[in-house]
Amino acid sequence: MRITRLIAGTVSAGLLGVTPLAISAPAGAAVTVTTATSLTSDQTAYVYGDKIYFDAAVTTSDPNNAYAPGSATLYVLTPGSSAWTPVSSDEGVSYLYFTDVKATSNASYKVVYPGGTDGSGNVYTASESVPFTIATARKMTIKNPRGTFIKGKIKPDYKKKKVLIQKKVGKKWKKFRTLKTNKKSAFQTTLPASRKRTFFRFVVKGNSMYAASAQEGSTIAYRSVAPRASLR
Repeated sequence: MRITRLIAGTVSAGLLGVTPLAISAPAGAAVTVTTATSLTSDQTAYVYGDKIYFDAAVTTSDPNNAYAPGSATLYVLTPGSSAWTPVSSDEGVSYLYFTDVKATSNASYKVVYPGGTDGSGNVYTASESVPFTIATARKMTIKNPRGTFIKGKIKPDYKKKKVLIQKKVGKKWKKFRTLKTNKKSAFQTTLPASRKRTFFRFVVKGNSMYAASAQEGSTIAYRSVAPRASLR
């Protein structure tokens, strides 16, 4: 902020025959501009490895100085951590692009704008967004190489852990079988099939780091061909 400072003399204005004048700031004086930072996303739930698309911006309270200078930084806070970690920065703060941000666990994100000064000397206050929280499920890949034989793999590391298989009975899902992944976080099983389509789903429980994940499919047996499974 530009400051005009007056120094008073010891001789009064009356003795000098001077008429005091009101002093005002120059027309082009610098101002302080208040900013606000926002962060949202179209999704609140992702699968491990998905790209996260954020909608973020730094806005101002002054239409004559609508574009804040400088850069803003995206931070992440993961479960069990007490410190926010910088992820990505962008200089176009009027609309922020954070590229190559991928979902790796449940997390909260925020954008921090440290403030700045433009070429006219206007000062823009610092601000930060309200934290935006996302849930991330483990990635479960299931293949059906033949008949009702099912192979699956889970990421990230999920070795020697349980996978619950449920069967749909009426409108409810009930436990059908439990199996364990191997040291490569993979599993395999064969599902039963009948002439009436039967629905199954594979479920991995959630925890503080990951949301629960599930994949659903069905099996059916035909008279002239081997039983088949259809997974999605």
